[in-house]
Parts: sequence; C-alpha cells; structure tokens
Amino acid sequence: MDGAGQFGSSAPRAAARNIEEVVRLEEDASRRRSLADRISDVIAGFAGTVTFVLLHLGWFAVWATINAGLIPGVPAFDPYPFSLLCMIVSMEGVLLSTFVLIKQNRMSARADERNHLGLQVSLLSEQEVTKVIQMLEVISAHLGIEHEVVDSETKELGQNTAVGDLARQLRDKLPPCD
Repeated sequence: MDGAGQFGSSAPRAAARNIEEVVRLEEDASRRRSLADRISDVIAGFAGTVTFVLLHLGWFAVWATINAGLIPGVPAFDPYPFSLLCMIVSMEGVLLSTFVLIKQNRMSARADERNHLGLQVSLLSEQEVTKVIQMLEVISAHLGIEHEVVDSETKELGQNTAVGDLARQLRDKLPPCD
C-alpha cells in the first residue's frame, strides 16, 4: 500500500480514510437488513430490469398465442379477454408495488440516517471552525496584530451559532411544501 492507502496516490490519506469509513458504514447498513428487506431488494431490483420486461413480453406473447388457439393441439385455458392473465398480472402488480415500496421506505430511512449524520458532522465542523476563529482572535491580540487580522465579519463568525434560530428563520422564509 502506498502513502495514500489503497485508493492510489491521487487521493490524500484523509480522503482514503473517509472513503473507507463510508464503505464500512454502508456495509454495516447492508448487513443490518432483515431477510424480508433482502428479498424485497432482490425482487424490486429485478423488476426494474430490461430482462424482467422481456420475460413478461415473452410470457404474454406465449399466453396470448396459446389462448387465441393459434397452436394446434394445445387447448386454450384462458380464452380472450384473458381473464386469468389479467388477474395474475393484477396480483403481481400489487405485490411488486409493495416490494418497491418496502425498498423505498428502507432507502428513505437510510437517507434520513445519512442526513442526520451529515448534520452532526456539519454542526461539529461549525463548532470547530468557530473555536479556531476564537483562537485566532486571541493569538492576534497577543501578537498585537488583531486590527490587521480580525475584522467585524471575523468577530461575527467567531460567535457561537444558534442553530435552532437559523433553522426557524429558514423555515419562516422558505415557501411551504406542497
């Protein structure tokens, strides 16, 4: 392994560590899925493929050909308007939409987890930067260069941010969700 880790020399070590941590978090989330979630993922994933569509087109063509009486010696078991086929496809549609909703709900919950983690990291970063600005103000004052380094914006940014107040202001100013 070179100095930048397994991701090659173009990625700094910190970025490589971050990538590895993200991969670990995603693998952990994948392992936490229940058997039902895994099954739903496989079914919903397959239902969203061209193979799924082609299999259905083939199945419908064979079904219609047989039940239209176009194959000699093969009796029609679901004559036009193919009521049995319609019932089966309707049931399949209900089940597939349920599997897709299960997967979407799980993905939405996972996205919420990521957003909460991102918010926590952002808040921590904001606190760290504020502390660094405060330290810069102290060092600048100690060196007697405060007037050259610290302006009104720096002083403002060096104050602790009231996140709740910002959230309320944003909520008040944004248009309502439809």
